[in-house]
Amino acid sequence: MVEASGAAQVQAPVAAPAPAARPAPVVTVPGMPPVFDPTNVYSEIGPTHLSPVVKGDLERVYVPNLRSNDVSVIDPATMKVVDTFKVGRSPQHVIPSWDLRTLWVANNAERHGDGSLTPIDPRTGKPGPNVAVDDPYNMYFTPDGRSAIVVAEARHRLDFRDPHTMAMQYAIEVPQCGGINHADFSMDGRYALFTCEFDGSLAKIDLVSRKVLGYLKLSMPSTRFREGSDPTAPGASEICTAKKGMPQDIRISPDGKRYYVADMDADGVHVVDGDNFKQIGFIAAGIGTHGLYPSRDGKYLYIASRGTHRIHGKRNGPGSVAVLDFATGKIVANWPVPGGGSPDMGNVSADGKWLWLSGRFDDVVYRIDTKTGAMQKVKVGGEPHGLTVWPQPGRYSLGHTGNLR
Repeated sequence: MVEASGAAQVQAPVAAPAPAARPAPVVTVPGMPPVFDPTNVYSEIGPTHLSPVVKGDLERVYVPNLRSNDVSVIDPATMKVVDTFKVGRSPQHVIPSWDLRTLWVANNAERHGDGSLTPIDPRTGKPGPNVAVDDPYNMYFTPDGRSAIVVAEARHRLDFRDPHTMAMQYAIEVPQCGGINHADFSMDGRYALFTCEFDGSLAKIDLVSRKVLGYLKLSMPSTRFREGSDPTAPGASEICTAKKGMPQDIRISPDGKRYYVADMDADGVHVVDGDNFKQIGFIAAGIGTHGLYPSRDGKYLYIASRGTHRIHGKRNGPGSVAVLDFATGKIVANWPVPGGGSPDMGNVSADGKWLWLSGRFDDVVYRIDTKTGAMQKVKVGGEPHGLTVWPQPGRYSLGHTGNLR
């Protein structure tokens, strides 16, 4: 304030704030749907963005049971298993197709040689005949929808196939990526980062030139949680003696600048600059950090930790779910499973109110309130893994258990 003659007080003029710079539009690869909001890659997965394509699809949760070679189908309205059907050997994930018309069960057969994909019609919830496919541990789709990417984990290979018939188109060998399994894609669709579970690294794949751009070894934190401990109790941490990590799921930040990589041996998420392909941080989350799922508004990342560093864990372990605020990079909530458990992989309900996760070592599925963390359980088959919730909002699917955009 300034004083004028006659003691009257007037407001000093204030300069108008400079208008915020508008982010440049994203130039995508040909054939890829446009990016509507360059600041939020998840802008089209909100509850009001259900595609007309999924109108009439049954509201169901499809749970692949690795040990019992079947799929449990849950009606979320009644919280009951309403169907169970046999699929191929060792089903790992249920994967929505790019066009949202088919759910594919990836039966990788765990080195038995009889891998297959089982199609499910989401309008009826019923499976079709298996399609023989070599070693399909997981599956993704190119952003332009022209290819399914079968992740042939045991072969160190990515097989690009016709997204409808699964006929082979071409393959990219990834020899230095042991345990290649999960991926996410750049905002413009030009590259993907795949995790290498058994090499503690990432592989960067150029989807335009169809080649490996390089590998990134992930550095381990100085400490992690002690096996079998309660992460919230005093003395739960120990010096991390693991020389390499065991990266699992990976998800991009809303602005596309960072990737979060769940690491089962590091007990948290590595933060990676994808464009420059370098590690820029680490965030502790829980014992055996495994699955990553964004909230429907793109503000939070739900981080599932299955309670052990071991590939085959015990029942009732110290599993938990942490909530990361994308904007601050901080953990804002942590929800342990009451009585212990093993939250693994899944997705968020269409309305955003529930996070559904498989209980890998406990033969259950968890439904978790995304506001309070309260959990309910549904008994399913043996060793549930990558479940999907259907329908989900979004224009197209990039694969896994529903990486929609």
